[in-house]
Amino acid sequence: MALVKNQIEVTNSSIGENSFFSGKFFINGSLKIDGKFEGKSLQAEHLYIGVTGRVKTNITASSVIVEGTVVGNVTAKNRVMLLPTSKILGDIRTPELIIQNGVILEGRCMISNDLQESAKDIIEAEYSKDGVTSEKLFGKPATNKD
Repeated sequence: MALVKNQIEVTNSSIGENSFFSGKFFINGSLKIDGKFEGKSLQAEHLYIGVTGRVKTNITASSVIVEGTVVGNVTAKNRVMLLPTSKILGDIRTPELIIQNGVILEGRCMISNDLQESAKDIIEAEYSKDGVTSEKLFGKPATNKD
């Protein structure tokens, strides 16, 4: 998805400003939201939430650009870009996260190319890979029996 050039290049569907849409929304292609969307889920190939856009649901997309407000979790296969006016309350899972100065974000971020496995498991496995422990290096610590 291009960084925001113009609406024609960014989206082929839109929820306009001063519009309200609710429910489940699945779109094959790109979607721009300048109005309000609330529902159980929102899935699109590319999602652009404009400055006046307000979204309250969990989002799944290939790429997401946010300038507006999101209440819900965001999962993106490629990238999430948060522009200076964005406000997010929810967790983000993506291989690439771009956060510009001015963003308000409360939630956890998982940055990983493998969104199926938990980042915690990947990091702990990598940390333990060499098998070096203090016990292996120095033997068992002495126990105090008082």
